[in-house]
Amino acid sequence: MNASRPFENRLQLSVIIPCYNERDNVEPLFSALIKALDGRKWEAIFVDDNSPDGTIKQVWQLAQQDQRIRGILRVGRRGLSSAVIEGVLSSSAECVAVIDGDMQHDETLLPTMLDAILQENYDFAVGSRHVEGGDNTGLANRWRLFLSNTGIRISQQFLPVTLNDPMSGFFMLRRSLFMQLLPALSGTGFKILLDLVMSASASVRLKEIPFQFRQRLFGESKLGFKIMVQFLFMLMEKLFKTSIKKK
Repeated sequence: MNASRPFENRLQLSVIIPCYNERDNVEPLFSALIKALDGRKWEAIFVDDNSPDGTIKQVWQLAQQDQRIRGILRVGRRGLSSAVIEGVLSSSAECVAVIDGDMQHDETLLPTMLDAILQENYDFAVGSRHVEGGDNTGLANRWRLFLSNTGIRISQQFLPVTLNDPMSGFFMLRRSLFMQLLPALSGTGFKILLDLVMSASASVRLKEIPFQFRQRLFGESKLGFKIMVQFLFMLMEKLFKTSIKKK
């Protein structure tokens, strides 16, 4: 028996894809991941909040053809952060990445992000729209742009480390670090990266990688006033917990 084979076959990356009404994006996104992650050991985990458009059926259909794709159906539960948590808990890969199911994130950066974690020993690799080379023109309208920029300005006042794009939904970290931070997560709202970084220590190392935020081709944006309210409640909850710990 070749002793090196288990290491060679070790799953490097689970790509967690929280989704709702993204049926038309499932196959194009999975095909893009196949191309971007060629030569890597990976899987894609779609976590669907019981989409009425049949998103999970499309995922399961593809899973019959390729074992690298899996689908988790959540019934009676909604929310991006909790969906990401359930996706990570179903994974055994060394690293986990979070990417939106709408194809607005640049999946071709995943190998660069994986190298930043595994070879450069960063704790977080974050796809950033707000460093040199990044761009957020894919945001649907001025209202969505306003909500995103306002959230960034507010959250940056409370982060333990410098992060130019704390509202990014495109990032990667070791699964072991995620599990270490899990008990401190609020698990609410849509900004799981902010939740993770606010739960981490000031010694964590982050690498922001610029990317161009794409225009959505199918489906509708979920960012709205309700999401902003959830973000503010999550932020207050984190600050309240932090103040309790300090007493």
